[in-house]
Amino acid sequence: MCTRYSLAKSSDVLMKRYGIQMNEPWKPRYNIAPTQQTVVITNRRPDEFSFFKWGLIPSWSLDENNSLHLFNARGETIFTKAPFKHVVRSQRCLIPSDGFFEWKKVGKNKVPYRIMLASDDVFSMAGLWDSWENPNGEIINTYTIVTVDANKLVAEVHDRMPLILNQESEKLWLNDKASDAQLQAIVKPYDPEKMSFYQAHKVVNSVAYDYPECIQIAPKIYPGETFNLFD
Repeated sequence: MCTRYSLAKSSDVLMKRYGIQMNEPWKPRYNIAPTQQTVVITNRRPDEFSFFKWGLIPSWSLDENNSLHLFNARGETIFTKAPFKHVVRSQRCLIPSDGFFEWKKVGKNKVPYRIMLASDDVFSMAGLWDSWENPNGEIINTYTIVTVDANKLVAEVHDRMPLILNQESEKLWLNDKASDAQLQAIVKPYDPEKMSFYQAHKVVNSVAYDYPECIQIAPKIYPGETFNLFD
């Protein structure tokens, strides 16, 4: 699963990386969580950043609650499983990120780790999107992150990871003429040799906390705590 990620780069960095315009105000995000709104790049509007809500609401949904469990879509079944099979061939998107978080159980605690490219560059996670009209006639645009089995690096923390695309695969993912076979060929774990991770600061545990400390390396000891020789 992927239920938290960061995009702590400026709008200038993002516009240069993707070669497109940011037409709405943007501020770096350090702890993006489900149900929140952030930037994506859709195949419908590949020349600009769009702001969508994380948590796919299928267009045919009767209510918004369907999004509660659609933050991720397993890459192995997106062509066969509803509701993803209804959008994978026509409504794909890129989800810019510079790191994602996973939690590893250590003793009685769950320890957060931030996983990123070794270069610390922005990368694209593959996503699917849809538009839903609520009872008031308002259009809500939403997305979900496609996931795959973890590569050997991410597997040290978690058994799943986002589908990370290289820049050539980004073009294919947004190409409306791409075949099922072409798309399925890029649904695979990213090269572990090009990735790294570190233990993140525990403030990221709170979805309400979206500040630079979230992407800081965890200190050996937090203020107010003491070492226990018997741990």
